[in-house]
This record gives sequence, structure tokens and C-alpha cells, in this order.
Amino acid sequence: MPRDREPFISLVLYHLFKWSVVSPVLHTYFRGRIYGAHHVPQRGPLVVVANHASYFDPPLISNCVRRPVAWMAKEELFRVPILRTLIRWYGAYPVKRGASDRRALQAALHALDQGWVVGVFLEGTRTADGRIYDPKLGAALIAAKAQAPLLPVCLWGTQEILAKGRFPRPAPITVRIGELIAPPLSGDRHHLEATTQDCCRCINALHAQGR
Repeated sequence: MPRDREPFISLVLYHLFKWSVVSPVLHTYFRGRIYGAHHVPQRGPLVVVANHASYFDPPLISNCVRRPVAWMAKEELFRVPILRTLIRWYGAYPVKRGASDRRALQAALHALDQGWVVGVFLEGTRTADGRIYDPKLGAALIAAKAQAPLLPVCLWGTQEILAKGRFPRPAPITVRIGELIAPPLSGDRHHLEATTQDCCRCINALHAQGR
């Protein structure tokens, strides 16, 4: 039977990491602003779909949606005994480099079935300015298979964090969370493309609002 919340140990670790590290850094060092948090359902399956400009994006998104978010992680990380256990508790699921999209899809669906929110970067990689130019269909396909709503999240300013070196700069960060988008009616390409474009337009419109 599918769960509607994350495993208890993962919730404990999430809140520990959020309140001791991520939230203080976001609100002080990065002068973070969060808009639209009331749009996030606190129970049930959910696919977070976002833009991507920085390695800092996953923990920032998890912090702002107030639920742990499961992200793909390269399979090699799961070969380190202690690290493997910790990142599984935090919701990461392994994906092999060069593996088929089918394997990644199955891993995401399993995470949803275990009560996790699944996070997907709509373009699949980082962009220089944080806008989305070439959205992929993966998030819509996951949502269609699980019949889970999509939650558009926009990060503004994260591309500046490491813009001039390896040490994080105190760049101002804004996170905007949009209204839920219904999953595609089916997994056919027409429906997937329509939903993907809805997500892309929403995120880019949120990004255009700036700080």
C-alpha cells in the first residue's frame, strides 16, 4: 500500500538538517525570500519540477517546500557504505550513468510509492541564467504514471553563488512556488508535451518576477 508521508527517520534527519544548516544559511547568508509555500500539499504524492542553475538548488528546494525531496544521485555514491545509508535516508535514489530513462523512471515511481516527494529539474541540467530553454518530458512522464500533481518551483539568483570561485558568495536568493499543475491525462507524447510546456511557462514566468 502506498505511503502518504516519508519514512520517519528521513523526516527527522530532514528537519535536523533544515533547521540547523539550510534554513539559517538561506535566510542570513543568502538573504533568502520564499513566496508561495502555501501551495505545497503536505501529504500525498508530489512531483516538484524546477529550474536549475547551481549545485545548491536541491537542498534549497527541499527546505522551501517543507518536505523532504528525493533526487537522483549517481550510482557510484551508493557504493560507499556509510554514505550510502545516509543519502538513502535523505531520499536519494541511484541512477547509473548512461542507463535508460526507464530505470530512472522506475526509481522515481518507487520513491513516490514510499511517500517521498520526487524532484526533477525540468531541463535536466544547469543553465547559466536559471531560465529553462529546452524542457524535457521526464517530470510529466513520472506524474502521468503516478497520477501525481506537479509543483513548479523557481529559484532566482542561485547561479551567482559560485560565479566567481569555489567559495559560496552571499548572493541574494529568491524561491517562488507556483500553483499545482494537474498530471497529464495519459502518457502519450501529446499530453506529456502539453504539461511540460505548462510547467516551463510557469517557472519562467516566476523567474521573470526577479527578486
